[in-house]
Amino acid sequence: MIHGQSKTSERIVANISLLKWLACAFASIFFASAVFAQSPSTGSSTPASVTVQTNEAKDSLSAPPVLGSEPNPANAASLFAPVKPGNTPKIYAKGTPSGPAEMDLRQLWTELKLNNPQLSSLRESYLSAKATVPQIAAPANPQVGLVWSGMPVNSPFALGGANTPTPQYQNGISSNNAISIAQPFQFPGKKSLASDIANTNAEALLAQSESTYLQLGAQLSTLYYTALASQKQLQVLKESVMRLEMIKNVAKARYSNNAAAYVEYLNAQVSQSSAQADQFNVERQLQVALNNINTLVGRHSREKLVLRGDVRRAMNSVPTLIELEDYAETSHPSLKSSALQLEAARKGVDLAKKAYLPDFQVIGSSYTPRGPFSANNGAMFYQLELDLIIPLYFFTKEKYGVEQAQRNQAAAEAGNISNRQQIVLAVNSAYATYEQSKNQTQFLKERQVPQADAAYKVGLTQYSNNGQGFNDLLTAQTQLRNLEVQLALAESNLLQAQAVLLVTSGKEPF
Repeated sequence: MIHGQSKTSERIVANISLLKWLACAFASIFFASAVFAQSPSTGSSTPASVTVQTNEAKDSLSAPPVLGSEPNPANAASLFAPVKPGNTPKIYAKGTPSGPAEMDLRQLWTELKLNNPQLSSLRESYLSAKATVPQIAAPANPQVGLVWSGMPVNSPFALGGANTPTPQYQNGISSNNAISIAQPFQFPGKKSLASDIANTNAEALLAQSESTYLQLGAQLSTLYYTALASQKQLQVLKESVMRLEMIKNVAKARYSNNAAAYVEYLNAQVSQSSAQADQFNVERQLQVALNNINTLVGRHSREKLVLRGDVRRAMNSVPTLIELEDYAETSHPSLKSSALQLEAARKGVDLAKKAYLPDFQVIGSSYTPRGPFSANNGAMFYQLELDLIIPLYFFTKEKYGVEQAQRNQAAAEAGNISNRQQIVLAVNSAYATYEQSKNQTQFLKERQVPQADAAYKVGLTQYSNNGQGFNDLLTAQTQLRNLEVQLALAESNLLQAQAVLLVTSGKEPF
């Protein structure tokens, strides 16, 4: 503690300009009341907004969509359309823009859908799986054969004495030559069922891709609201620096009037420096969040990005837990994928049972008594052959093939039930987290922050009127700053919980 009072020229100046210092102090009080009044109950003045950059003329975050039977917004037409020059992913293909890109949450989700490399990989995998369907449905390739059985006598190709003329066979054992075409056929229904299974598996892969898109979107929403919370914290810290500047002015005026010790001014200055140091940490957190957002949406991490949106406008009511559970059970992409996998497994059992049925091969041949490279003056005749490919070895392969397909079906059924239970449980957990965040945000906004603001104003007024309680004023200012930061984080957590809740039920969070 610093005791004693200076009697140098500072005191003389303070005595001469006492009225001036007091006027400045009371002006500071009225200025603080005008700037930092935060009474949410009256509605006449709003607390510091969480807005990074608001544009009312453009689309903003709106209420969650009404749950119904409309198709899932993450659909194949928009997410997994065939790659063309117009929609070719431009990941790292463009240079750093000259100016910052201004985006809200909806635009970020659009960039994620188009340019995220993981989603681009899943899109190509889906299109690759779809390309196998017509291959499986296509008929088997025909076989064209050329038979030359009239080998010259004693030639190397005649294998020694083969085809040597005998009294019984004047022209040799065989002098016929043939051209044959063989076309294999599977039992009717086998190929169509196999192609149907491949198509079902491709659609299941698409549903898995939609689920991945929603998961990445939830991560993007978390980063987005974290960045907005960091921006709000910066605003709170700047306001705290301004309040501490006013406290410094009052402490200096009281010290000049021999009403306070100089250490009070020093303590206010230290608190102000601490708030400024906190700004550096929050700025770094904001930059890291922006880098992560850029990377997630397929942009270079160093590209400039300006987030646009007001989190207060995004705080809308969400559907009830029953509605969310019903929607998740009917429209969640993960459940759709497991249902398609189960359908493919059931069709696989039918296809395995068809392995007991024989396949066919049709061979058409054209015979001539002369060689293919000599003048053909002999008679020509045709032959049609039908081959039957039957399963042998007591149906061992087919029997275990059916057993394997049945085991796969049982595993798919159990996986479908487990997936459904996990989705419903995740919706319940996300809804509980949302309710908790909502209650915490309301408590901070309606009670704690207004009380801390009133305590700060009372302490500043008393201290400015030559009263005591500098430590109480500094404590009130610190508590107000901490609660405002907690409110910013609570609002961010609420919106993150809201986004995760909607994504968990299979919806985009806007």
